[in-house]
Amino acid sequence: MTVPDLIAARPLRTRIESLLRDTVPGRDPEFPYAAQFTPEQIDLLRKMFPAEPARAAVLVPLVERPTGLQVLLTQRASHLKNHPGQISFPGGRIESADAGPWEAALRETREEIGLEPQFVTRAGYLQDHLVISGFRVTPAVGFVQPGFNLQLDETEVENVFEVPLEFVLDARNHLPRDRSIAGHTVITHEIPYEGRQIWGATASMLITFARLLREVQA
Repeated sequence: MTVPDLIAARPLRTRIESLLRDTVPGRDPEFPYAAQFTPEQIDLLRKMFPAEPARAAVLVPLVERPTGLQVLLTQRASHLKNHPGQISFPGGRIESADAGPWEAALRETREEIGLEPQFVTRAGYLQDHLVISGFRVTPAVGFVQPGFNLQLDETEVENVFEVPLEFVLDARNHLPRDRSIAGHTVITHEIPYEGRQIWGATASMLITFARLLREVQA
């Protein structure tokens, strides 16, 4: 068996732990892997951001089910002014009282969906993402032990659901879409799942995660 085969045969959780073990929050941000920007478009988009973008953090919750790891996602309430009904990770702005992105992500997750921190074990961090809304977002990846009970804040969250991580990691499920940003057409990628469309920053972070894991196996 070759070295890549040995790596591929390792449990997915072990591979994720190895990938993220020494990561720290706040690494230099990139525009999302899920979009294909030209250098000119990247320069234009960077000029749209303030010198110090507002900082935010999201939790990328990986629920440990008997059938394998599942990504827990939320669907934003349909009455919200910004991005109603959009699929997202739980999270939000980092407040001054938060010790860091991990604590902010856990706090926001508890507030939005009632997931208590004791069910979550930190795996590490993905690279920061600059998102079109003007935030610099730190994705914090955590393993979630089953047995939790969720209580949704219906002013923010309409629904929660799980997607098999293996489905998310499969590049065949990353479908290209044209999108207009600042008057320019760019190619982004979406992940359709059971009638829902995972797009925007959420898709970008998941596709970033998928590509990093594939690089580990290479």
